[in-house]
Amino acid sequence: MSIYARKLSIWPRFQDKLPYIFASTFNLKKMPDIRQTLLIAATPERIYHALTTSEGLSAWWTPNVHAAGETGTIARFLFGNDYVKQMQIDSLDPAQKVKWKCVGGDQEWIGTTIIFTLLQSANAALLETNPEIRGQIEQNPAPAATMLHFQHNDWAGYTSTFAECSYTWGQFLRSLKLYCETGKGKPWPAQHSL
Repeated sequence: MSIYARKLSIWPRFQDKLPYIFASTFNLKKMPDIRQTLLIAATPERIYHALTTSEGLSAWWTPNVHAAGETGTIARFLFGNDYVKQMQIDSLDPAQKVKWKCVGGDQEWIGTTIIFTLLQSANAALLETNPEIRGQIEQNPAPAATMLHFQHNDWAGYTSTFAECSYTWGQFLRSLKLYCETGKGKPWPAQHSL
């Protein structure tokens, strides 16, 4: 194997680490991100519908949603009578990816981006490429599932709001999973209930 081929073969292992290597080399602080990976026993189309329609979003995130599901529009998520999160729909790749940018809500959220990436495959193939989800695969009743990679990026720092949102996103993603698998999620304000 040539030196060039060997360098290319190790590239995938270091590609994700480059922002951290660059930041530490130049003494820069990397902004924190929230990341979650979960397996959902549903088609990517069903999950995409839950992420892009008012009906779907209200079933797992908050009951009062106004979303057109079109790139460039602003989706509004009402939590109670006086708190609204507003997300600009930056990109939609049907049954594969949804990207939002927060343009209204809590000050720490504004400017952050939220990305949902969907990958459907047989459980054996998912396990081969993602051994860290073995426990989820072992508990999946279907022979195939959709893996959801969730990212909430570009936070300004590790704050108490960041910590609370990291935990609460886990609850809402569980609600999304329940909705897509059973037809009933646990949207706000019930996301923390058992």
